Amino acid sequence: MTAATPVVTAVRLRVTGVVQGVGFRPFVHRLAARHSLGGWVRNAAGEVQIELEGAAQAIADFQSALRREAPPLARIEQVELEPLAPEGRTTFEIRSSTLDPARRQPVSPDVALCAACESELFDPQDRRYRYPFITCTDCGPRFTVIEAMPYDRERTSMRAFAQCPDCAREYRDPASRRYHSETNSCPRCGPRIWLEPNDRADEPIAAAAHLLRSGRIVAVRGLGGFHLACDATDESAVRLLRERKRREQKPFAIMVRSLEEARAQARITPAEAELLMSRERPIVLVRRAHDATVARAVAPGLDTVGVMLAYTPLHHLLLEEIGRPLVMTSGNASEEPIATANADAVRRLAGLADAFLLHDREITTRYDDSVLRVVREAPLFVRRARGYAPLPVDLPMSSPVPLVAVGAHLKNTFALVHGSRAWVSQHIGDLENLETLEHFQHTLADYKRLFRVRPDVAVRDCHPGYLSSRVAGELGCRRILLVQHHHAHIAAVLAEHGEPGPAVGIAFDGTGYGDDAQVWGGEFLVADLTECTRVGHVRYAPLPGGDAAARAPWRTARGYLSLEPWEAGALAPAFAAVDRQTLAVVDRQIATRLNAPLHSSMGRLFDAAAAILGVRAVAHYEGQAAMELEALAGDVAAPPLPFPARAAARGTWELDPLPLLVALGEAAGRGADRATLAAAFHESVAAGTADLAVRCAAERDLRTVALGGGCFQNTRLLEQVRRRLEQAGLRVLVPRRLSPNDGSISYGQAAVAAALLCQEAHP
Repeated sequence: MTAATPVVTAVRLRVTGVVQGVGFRPFVHRLAARHSLGGWVRNAAGEVQIELEGAAQAIADFQSALRREAPPLARIEQVELEPLAPEGRTTFEIRSSTLDPARRQPVSPDVALCAACESELFDPQDRRYRYPFITCTDCGPRFTVIEAMPYDRERTSMRAFAQCPDCAREYRDPASRRYHSETNSCPRCGPRIWLEPNDRADEPIAAAAHLLRSGRIVAVRGLGGFHLACDATDESAVRLLRERKRREQKPFAIMVRSLEEARAQARITPAEAELLMSRERPIVLVRRAHDATVARAVAPGLDTVGVMLAYTPLHHLLLEEIGRPLVMTSGNASEEPIATANADAVRRLAGLADAFLLHDREITTRYDDSVLRVVREAPLFVRRARGYAPLPVDLPMSSPVPLVAVGAHLKNTFALVHGSRAWVSQHIGDLENLETLEHFQHTLADYKRLFRVRPDVAVRDCHPGYLSSRVAGELGCRRILLVQHHHAHIAAVLAEHGEPGPAVGIAFDGTGYGDDAQVWGGEFLVADLTECTRVGHVRYAPLPGGDAAARAPWRTARGYLSLEPWEAGALAPAFAAVDRQTLAVVDRQIATRLNAPLHSSMGRLFDAAAAILGVRAVAHYEGQAAMELEALAGDVAAPPLPFPARAAARGTWELDPLPLLVALGEAAGRGADRATLAAAFHESVAAGTADLAVRCAAERDLRTVALGGGCFQNTRLLEQVRRRLEQAGLRVLVPRRLSPNDGSISYGQAAVAAALLCQEAHP
């Protein structure tokens, strides 16, 4: 008997997701060869297209392996199959990309150097030995070199470098790891690096390391902009960097080469180690080790330090040369966006850096480092940028029209929406100067071009004075929608989890413009994606100086004291260092309500507690007092103090912080341990918050609670509130793909707007 002839068939596959710039076409080529299939693969706008011809079983095996063995950077969302008539094809090829202006697709973020490239980087026998731009299809820059899609070299900043014969041969070789690697290059044909000024022109990395060992500051051009680097173990060098950058106490991040080096500086849990080693290589906030050699000036007053592992070949080479941790902080003057271009950096950072380690691969997109913490073995974003943006965070519904949500005033991001896809930008920064506004505008223009979205509707915060509100009016959209700040916080959490609501929302942050034109920030809401009702809040108190109170925690404490002046003795420690004349001015502000708006802010309540406990009366950066209060509390056990809820106007509830603040002050006056009191404050806020949320949920027969707002970056507060709510039988949603802070506001605005537009389209 003779074996039956295999049935020959043909199909076309359309693969969508993150499938360009990740080595997907070479992977498909290898897979087709393994299964003896003919046909072709190509990039198209919005997808990868594959035609296959061969044995039916081989095609079935190919489809199974396509998802199971996809490249590490790929994220397959959907595979559509269409039968074709066989044409007798027996060979397989990679075809040129096609353009379709109507299609759009995700773009891969930049990712860290892979293990194979790292091995070659330090192999003296490899032709890319110590080459600072070594890369392959599994690693390296993507988002920061792409100018347009589909992803091909001629649409990236690498088009300036023609491949040498050896690189071109690899690029065409299906067996090579660099087959169709669009960033492929080598020392003969690729980007170069140099130091300015430099007496040792042939050894720029060694010369930079020598400067760093000598206590100097070096500006290093990386993937998405410049870092300012100094020796992290040198107290004098770190203080010099602070002085030049006018960054008195805000913590710096450090970079090390390996996990072992990170463990020498910090106590790292398995979940934190996994995050540090991930291909995204974020900054991870970890507990500082008692015997750490990193200078105290790196993160003064905190028990944590931000650590990241080297993620580019240049970082590896520099750290290997210097042999110690480096501070790696954003290459900018205070409050400005990071510098990206060589000439711009030399001009703007001339007074900050002693030398510049430069390269000539142009950066198409400004890209800060991402920052995360770990809570209950899961990541929690503080800042979402490199490694994660611009991957979309999809909405639970499809917007009838394209829209752009312009986000918040601080920690700004924007969200560009087409259908159910929301491209949330990387961290933009605080919209408080022209440079950051220009960064916003340029980045939005890049996103609109890259993802081929022309928004019809703009969405903004209700605050009339925010720069983002003005920007929304200048975008030329047909319509502008307004979304209240804390509704956006809760909507962001609901939408991320695909939850339509309603749910009880707890929105704790610094400040946001409330529906009553007061300053909100300690809010209990009942919300879905279209409606939001305030059902409770922290008791109002005057905020003397308005925004100035965020930098002077004693001012917030003074506002609380005005509610019950007879408690002056208990709260007196908050004002011990303030002169009488200043106190008199502030008291007049409160009495006349001159620049002393009412507030319900949980963030400012943390500030007041920090001032009363003597932790901090004046803050040098946003959130400093609260962060130091959290560090002081640590893991200390303490029972809660009174933080009662009482009925307020129009059927709402009010959490009264005065009994809590008075109890703290009285205990401090008796000489109680400050760490125990800081812990008791956290437990009190958690207990009072959970009790009121349980009450609000029961009154409305709800079983889900969503937690949002920057205060929930405090891991002790987040975990204790969540634990208490879960013990009460409630389902708790916390941010996962975006930060709890204002970086998520744009996504929440987009979710509310999309839901409202859907409601209008289908009443």
